[in-house]
Amino acid sequence: MKTDFQISIESKKESIYDVANKIGISADELIPYGKYKAKIDVKDLEVNKDAKLVLVTAINPTAGGEGKSTITIGLTDGLNVIGKKSCVALREPSLGPVLGMKGGAAGGGYAQVVPMDEINLHFTGDMHAITTANNAIAALLDNHIFQGNELDIQKIVFNRTLDMNDRALRNININTNNKFQREDHFDITVASEIMAILCLAENIKDLKQKIANILVAYNSKGEAIYVKDLKIEGVITAILKDAIKPNVVQTLENNPAIIHGGPFANIAHGCNSVIATKTALKYADYVVTEAGFGADLGAEKFLNIKCRKSGLKPNAVVIVATVRALKLHGNLPVEKLSEEDLEALRNGLKNLEKHIENVTKFQLPVVVALNVFATDTESELDLINSWAEENNVCYSKVEVFSKGGKGAVDLAEKVVSLAENNNQQFKLLYEDELPILEKIELICKEIYGANGVDISDNCLEEIKNLEQLGFGNLPICMAKTPLSLSDNPEYKGRPADFKVKITDVKVKSGAGFIVVYTNKILTMPGLPKRPNALNIDIDDNNNIINIF
Repeated sequence: MKTDFQISIESKKESIYDVANKIGISADELIPYGKYKAKIDVKDLEVNKDAKLVLVTAINPTAGGEGKSTITIGLTDGLNVIGKKSCVALREPSLGPVLGMKGGAAGGGYAQVVPMDEINLHFTGDMHAITTANNAIAALLDNHIFQGNELDIQKIVFNRTLDMNDRALRNININTNNKFQREDHFDITVASEIMAILCLAENIKDLKQKIANILVAYNSKGEAIYVKDLKIEGVITAILKDAIKPNVVQTLENNPAIIHGGPFANIAHGCNSVIATKTALKYADYVVTEAGFGADLGAEKFLNIKCRKSGLKPNAVVIVATVRALKLHGNLPVEKLSEEDLEALRNGLKNLEKHIENVTKFQLPVVVALNVFATDTESELDLINSWAEENNVCYSKVEVFSKGGKGAVDLAEKVVSLAENNNQQFKLLYEDELPILEKIELICKEIYGANGVDISDNCLEEIKNLEQLGFGNLPICMAKTPLSLSDNPEYKGRPADFKVKITDVKVKSGAGFIVVYTNKILTMPGLPKRPNALNIDIDDNNNIINIF
């Protein structure tokens, strides 16, 4: 089979005007960035009330991922194959994974969004704008201190960012002036509060208000200092004037794809922008979107944070699984995942069962999509099919990687049936008024299956401080490994009898949630021994190659 790059470069792309017009986006609403990508100049976000929203999530993945974006894109094409006016809404790739271990994030095989090289690299410059806006706040904050420190700033809690895996910048020493030497930190851009704010804002006015409310420091009395106290929310919003507009490209089958925002799901809230999702819902009858990593991370945050704040409600949920990931959760070593092992597969299904249980706690209908690989055996596929029948699980075998939209027709039909016959009333996992610690414990027990939490006195003191500052009613954004339901990446399957170790608690007051850090989670990843950057090149025809 051809490589993703070969399939992408040989695809027949249509003018972005023609692609957007398929769901009714007019030429006047587009700001073109070349022939095949554009920004949408959104005038209002009045969604089509009859439109259906489909959330795609997954089981806990292997390190390389299970093709969730591929299924999301392929399902969109499949819905169009069966006559549904459908649009996909995705996150923008970060250069961290693109140059690191996972590689590109534009789908794969015959279920991709194009132009994949441009989407994976600079795209329309949104990541750069978000990075610049974040670091402008940091620079202006330090300049305020250098120029006399009128606000009596004593403790800074706002980090710098870079859209790159750069472990050397996790902890740095800076010298604002001789009286204010301190340790500072860098987060990856996709874990920044500016990214979260861009993805949760409803419009430019809301964006400015959220930026103004970012807590950046404390004074000598312990009082909170916000961006609005520095009077810089205007210039930061100006930097993001174009970045807030969603981007539209196309699938290999020339269906519209709206791509905007890119927060990680392990250390941030893992969903594309509210503006992008609502724009898609305004024009399309079916919108397929994804939330990062497994349902314990991205889907939980999509439902408890994004839906809570935006009023969005999914009509159906797709949980992506692969034979190899299921065998991994049956404790089969990584190097043997391509070998048939029915016992490991059977044991690994416990991980999938827990994710199904978790989604149904929100009273949402679920279909399991098995992303088929060439190494899957008939016996393995038969085992999963039998398991689904025995447990009354809605299940579809999906082959979009090799067949495109035609490989998702069965999944598309099952999604439509679930979405159009869903009479359940969507509900959140917890109410706003629940105390912070109780929210944390509830997520750990209900979603992860933990016995409780192991939390330090410092974290308890910070929770008390945040509640005194008036942040007690905010939702929780857990920062946790994606490789396990627990906070320990080595615990596979469906772990039991464990406690989640809480190591830090921070408020993102502008975005409107509290980040709870578990175990050894890092907000600035590092590169692997052989990063994907060593594969990427440019050929004699000026084509960027090997973004896998």
